[in-house]
Amino acid sequence: MSAGLQPVSGSLDELVPLLRRWLDGDDPLWIRTSGSTGRPKDVVLSPRAVRASAKATHARLGGPGQWLLAVPPTGVAGLQVIVRSLLTGIDPVASASEYTAERRYASLVPTQLHRLLEAGQAAPWAALDAVLVGGAPVRASLVERAAEAGIHVVRTYGMSETCGGCVYDGFPLDGVRLRVDEGDGQIWIAGGVLFDGYVGAPHEGEWFATQDRGELTADGELRVVGRLDDIVLSGGVNVPVTAVTAALQEADGVADALALGVPDAEWGQRVVALVVPGEAVRLDAVRVERLRDAVEEAGFPRTWGPREVVLVEAIPMLPGGKPDRLAARALASTAPHA
Repeated sequence: MSAGLQPVSGSLDELVPLLRRWLDGDDPLWIRTSGSTGRPKDVVLSPRAVRASAKATHARLGGPGQWLLAVPPTGVAGLQVIVRSLLTGIDPVASASEYTAERRYASLVPTQLHRLLEAGQAAPWAALDAVLVGGAPVRASLVERAAEAGIHVVRTYGMSETCGGCVYDGFPLDGVRLRVDEGDGQIWIAGGVLFDGYVGAPHEGEWFATQDRGELTADGELRVVGRLDDIVLSGGVNVPVTAVTAALQEADGVADALALGVPDAEWGQRVVALVVPGEAVRLDAVRVERLRDAVEEAGFPRTWGPREVVLVEAIPMLPGGKPDRLAARALASTAPHA
């Protein structure tokens, strides 16, 4: 790769030789974020930070291995699959039937894991040493289903600014430090995996302030509870829609769900639930009152429950596997309500 700031772009065949040369140098490159809640950002990553992340991943998983590239190579998860492969000297594979190495890994987003389980295709994935799942919140029931099918899921938390996942199953990788603000629960991250900044705006200081809220247990486990901006003020009640989403996703008759706030003249904001009904589900199973029951049964105040429901065939998603919140809000504001 020539000197200077370069974007991560192109096909896998084009990226591999470029990244091989890049890893041996010092020049940074930039990668574009998903822009799930607004305008995408261009994140500047150094070879040093990306190498530190890849090595810490292999150390946590038990050693280098062969990776399956099942996510876009231009996103941070795909970039890391390529880099881990280059550092190991074993080419990545495109399908679970092509592995040749003894240790075998893959990286997926929750939607991919859900679909392969629904399709009854768990067997090839159960043969892997670990399947990293991240890029979006991972439902506990999804992890349980995968475990029952024999798949070793490792939940990851991170972002492009941290070279991808830097917290595995709640605990930071080697060289990564965490802290959580006492007031609003904002998560901060420090360590060798941090980015250099955004294009045109270098990062300053030792710590990176994420836009997520969480808590640290006594033994140092990080529990992510939502985003700082996921609080919807509805009729004077603060509603954390991430928690509501999790409750709705576990409700009977619901295949998938997303809770969000939309402007409302009376309430300021009203909580609306986008719901994908399960197969052969009666319509009354996803009515507002039934869903408010589910929120209450999850241990939350009934006032957190949705005031309206929009039935959809699928939750709008970005290519990287995160909910497309801008598209979801448009649906919540304009689609006919159940």
